[in-house]
Amino acid sequence: MKYLKINIEESADIEILKNVILQLKGVSSAEIIDEENPESELKKAFAKTKEQLKTGDYETLVNDIFDILTKNNSKK
Repeated sequence: MKYLKINIEESADIEILKNVILQLKGVSSAEIIDEENPESELKKAFAKTKEQLKTGDYETLVNDIFDILTKNNSKK
C-alpha cells in the first residue's frame, strides 16, 4: 500500500479536506494524524483495540497488529 503525506496550514479545515480527498478516484481511506500530539493517536488506537475486544472482532485486531509490526520492520 502506498501513502500520501499532506502537510496543511493550521487554519485549514481538516475534516473538509479529508472528505474531499475521500471523493477522489482510487482513494480507499484517509486518516488525520497529528504528529505534534502523538498521544492522541495512541489513545485512539487503544480505544479501537478495546472496542474490537468487546465486539469479538479478533480477526481485525490481529490484522491491525500485524500491519503495525510489518510497518515498523520495513522502516528498519
